[in-house]
Amino acid sequence: MPDNKPGPRRQFLQMIGCFTISAAALGLSATDLAALTVTIVDGGGAGPEHRYPVPAADGVTIDKTGQVIIVRYQGHLYAFNLACPHQNQMLRWLPKENRFQCPKHESKYQPTGVFMNGRATRNMDRLAIRVEGGEILVNVDKMFKSDQDPSGWAAAAAAI
Repeated sequence: MPDNKPGPRRQFLQMIGCFTISAAALGLSATDLAALTVTIVDGGGAGPEHRYPVPAADGVTIDKTGQVIIVRYQGHLYAFNLACPHQNQMLRWLPKENRFQCPKHESKYQPTGVFMNGRATRNMDRLAIRVEGGEILVNVDKMFKSDQDPSGWAAAAAAI
C-alpha cells in the first residue's frame, strides 16, 4: 500500500503558504514579513546525515530535535550547531536585528555565524553541508570550530 504522507519539501511549502495567508489575515506589512524569516522544523533524518529542503528565500530554519540551524543568506547556505560555542546554551534568532544571540551571556553572531561581541571566544560551530537536488544534506558528525580548523570552518558552506 503506498504511503500518502507528503514529503519534507511539500510540508515546508504548505507551511510557508499557511504562514503567508495568516500574515495577510493579521494585516502584517511586507516589512513585518521580512522580519519574520524563521522556520521551525522537526527532525531532518536519522543517523549522522540530516536532510532539509533548500529554503526558497533568505532566512533561518531551526531543527530543535536535530540541534541544527540552517541559514540561507546572500546566495549561500550554512548549517550550524544549535548550541552557543561558549556554554552550549541554545541560540536564538532575532529576526528584526538579523542576527543570532545567546540568551545566557548575550553573545551575538551574524547570519553567517561570525562572532560579533559577547563572552564567546569564537564563531558559531558550522556543520558539514552539501546540496543535492532540492535538499540540503547536513552531517551532524562533522563539526568545524573556527578556532581549531579555520579553513574547514570557512569551507563549510554551499553556494546557491
